[in-house]
This record gives sequence, structure tokens and C-alpha cells, in this order.
Amino acid sequence: QVRLVESGGGLVQAGDSLRLTCAASTHTFSNAGMGWFRQAPGKEREFVAAISWSGTRTNYRDSVKGRFTISRDNAKNTVYLQMNSLKPEDTAVYYCAATLTGQASVSWSDYSYWGQGTQVTVSS
Repeated sequence: QVRLVESGGGLVQAGDSLRLTCAASTHTFSNAGMGWFRQAPGKEREFVAAISWSGTRTNYRDSVKGRFTISRDNAKNTVYLQMNSLKPEDTAVYYCAATLTGQASVSWSDYSYWGQGTQVTVSS
């Protein structure tokens, strides 16, 4: 079982930055691929970024490439999402997820464990 807890969300203005943190409860985190997804009101959950267990592979949705960076610290059982140049369309609840495939998967169905989410609101 993997318990994930996100933090770092908040209300910011367009152009600002935020760093989301996801803390995992177990050492098996180091074998898990990790992903960030988001869901805006009235919309489906969508992939944002993912990182492989080793940190050597990453994937991003096109709209965040060059602005968001995913990273991990296996010694701290933590994954991060650095979000720069935020836009109002980035407003959503952001979820951290873990996949035991170990891969930087873009598909939500590959992820077995999910956090409770953290709200990110970007005002124009």
C-alpha cells in the first residue's frame, strides 16, 4: 500500500510559480513511476507530467512543456512539480499518483495509488 499526500497548492496570479510536493508513505516509492494529473471543474482528469522510478525518463503534456518540471528525491520518498509561468487555464485540483510499473506513464489507468489532491488557482 502506498499513501500519497500532496501539498503546495494555492492561489496565485498569472505568471507566478508554485511547487507542488507529493510525499509517499513507503520505501516502495523508489520503485514506482510517479505522475501528476489535474482536474478542472466540469472537465475530465488529465495527465500533466510523469517520471520513471529512476528519474531518468519524464513525460509532459504539451501545454506545460517548458513551464513545468517534475523531479523526485527517492531518499525522501518525495516527488515535486515545479510550475512556472502559470496561466489561468492551469487552474485545477492536482493529484499525485503512483504506478508500480515504474514507468513514466501518461495513462491514468496505469496508476494504482492516488493522493487526495491539492487546489491550484491562477487568477488573470
